[in-house]
Amino acid sequence: MFRNLFTTFANCFKIPELKSRILFTLGLLAVARLLAVIRIPGLNGDALSAFFAQQQGSGGLLGMYNTFAGGAFEHCAIGSLGIMPYISATIIIQLLTAVWPKLSKLAREEGGRTKIVQYGRYLTVVLCVGQGIYFAGNWLHPQTIFSGFQGQLVLIDTKWIYYVLAVTVMTAGTMLLMWLGEQITERGIGNGVSLVITIGILARLPQAVTAAKNMFWPDGGAEATHSALGTGLLLIALLFLVVGGVIAITQAQRKIPVQYASRMVGQKMYQGGTNYMPLRVNYAGVMPIIFAQSILMFPQPILTWLASHLTVMRDPILAVASALNYGSWLYMSIYAMMILFFSYFWVATQFNEIQIADDLKKNGGYIPGVRPGQQTSDYLHKAMSRITLAGAIFLTVIATIPIMLSKQLNIDQNVSQFFGGTSILISVGVLLDTMRQVESHLMMRHYDGFLKKGRVRGRF
Repeated sequence: MFRNLFTTFANCFKIPELKSRILFTLGLLAVARLLAVIRIPGLNGDALSAFFAQQQGSGGLLGMYNTFAGGAFEHCAIGSLGIMPYISATIIIQLLTAVWPKLSKLAREEGGRTKIVQYGRYLTVVLCVGQGIYFAGNWLHPQTIFSGFQGQLVLIDTKWIYYVLAVTVMTAGTMLLMWLGEQITERGIGNGVSLVITIGILARLPQAVTAAKNMFWPDGGAEATHSALGTGLLLIALLFLVVGGVIAITQAQRKIPVQYASRMVGQKMYQGGTNYMPLRVNYAGVMPIIFAQSILMFPQPILTWLASHLTVMRDPILAVASALNYGSWLYMSIYAMMILFFSYFWVATQFNEIQIADDLKKNGGYIPGVRPGQQTSDYLHKAMSRITLAGAIFLTVIATIPIMLSKQLNIDQNVSQFFGGTSILISVGVLLDTMRQVESHLMMRHYDGFLKKGRVRGRF
């Protein structure tokens, strides 16, 4: 098996076009990783290292954002904001296109998609500036998180110069990451933006391995206890189970049979036939988890701020803020319900069963046993609702596994993030998509691919 795998990799570099695409992708991903280690000018590296050493494994908002930024945030690098502002802007524009008639009409016009993409870029800049001001003012300023350390994090004396410099550099870093992602999509292999996120997540793997080693083999190589070895074996088994489940659900789909009648178009007769309409079980992908995480970032900081500025009802507000701590049972319950809700919300806004039924009717297609028109629309709605429930429950389980491991079992977050949640969903989905694209290039040149064994029929 491994020999076939190595042979397939070697075949990738025998095709000039595929070779150039792979090397181009690797080169731009290397540039993206550089953005995660080059610090913002004017920062004290020693104080920065001391703080993140103290916060390592604590989880929460800081750890989660640092994961998506590929470790750039803990270095206060120029790519500290990561690619997430662009992802958030894209999601917002997609949702507005589905519910705002003006944008929906623009999307159907010639050249309308280009304008919508441009709107997404403008919104990305706005989000970068807003997040940059928040991070620079609340996390990077020495009088907040670094008050307990000797020396200052910010070495620039003038406060406003520091704010302008930090926000400008972080915004430019995100826009550069966005451009790199678009170039990879156009001239490389795979989805560029998704690959930028994935390479940042995988860059945390060495830290996860080190943290796992320290958990089960502490004190520089001391013998591990039987309970520690048992826990380690259970985690390895859980990792394989989660990855296998993610692959299965990501590729799972319900095939709806569609029958096409013979029809005359102009002077040409088109024969009828049977085809299939694939309905994905996990239609929303990772979006419900991203939505839920984004919304749950804000309640606790807002409530804590209100409690510090109010004298009336201060204790109840602090109690609610404490109950919403990352990893608490209330947090996890709300998190799970929001994932279920946003799974259906995404399907409702992106899956248009009425339009699909109309398109089938116009092209002479119908589902056997179902009348064209309204009955077809109702059938698709009912089928999609059923499989969405299975996908939403799966997402809920996968999303809560890292939180339970980190907060309930006291496992380092660097380790727990690879056992589920957004990290594993994005990584597995992107790697599968990239392998499919490489596979298509290999099959076009009559080489064996990654996902199939044996020779391609009709090769000679």
